[in-house]
Amino acid sequence: MPYLFPLGPAQLQALPSGALFWADQSLLVVSDLHFGKSDRLARRGGALLPPYETRATLMKLDRDLTTTGARRVICLGDSFDDLTAAGEMAEDDSLWLTRLMAGRDWTWIEGNHDAGPVSVGGTHLAVLRVAGLTFRHIASPEPHEISGHYHPKARLPGRTAPCFLMDAARVIMPAYGAYTGGLSCDDPDLQALMQPRALAVLTGATCLARPMR
Repeated sequence: MPYLFPLGPAQLQALPSGALFWADQSLLVVSDLHFGKSDRLARRGGALLPPYETRATLMKLDRDLTTTGARRVICLGDSFDDLTAAGEMAEDDSLWLTRLMAGRDWTWIEGNHDAGPVSVGGTHLAVLRVAGLTFRHIASPEPHEISGHYHPKARLPGRTAPCFLMDAARVIMPAYGAYTGGLSCDDPDLQALMQPRALAVLTGATCLARPMR
């Protein structure tokens, strides 16, 4: 089940997958897909990981788009693990992404890994504002803002899971990609960004809300 909450003028749904859905705008928001991470690590002499993360992330995205029927999509930056990864996506994966984008208003927000237009369609922006909400990669002091970048995670007895962080002013999205690490919501950088009564909403089979602190 999703977790329903307001942000400014919007009624939003945090989905168990780590996506955010704004029904009134038919808008799906995802962050930090990091397509091509295994290829980038291998290219730069890092750890060798099975090269399946792009397909796993596309499968999850396909499922969320089918379930919600979203006609608009915002990817909140670091969609590709670097700009080279955007140009070297496997043909089958590239065709799958093209099919998902077809007929949808698709915006790529620039991140710190993909700081510039990539060789795919859609609109490429640093910041996007929609009906009273602001979408960017890294959080700022602007109110009613949705961002990513930090890959927040929260711990419960027996498990740790990616989570949304949310308060009256902002939402920080979890990483959506299959091969992404995370930053504990107890980290001072995240504590400084969020208000004292902020929530951590853990992803998984269902969304579970708990106090961030």
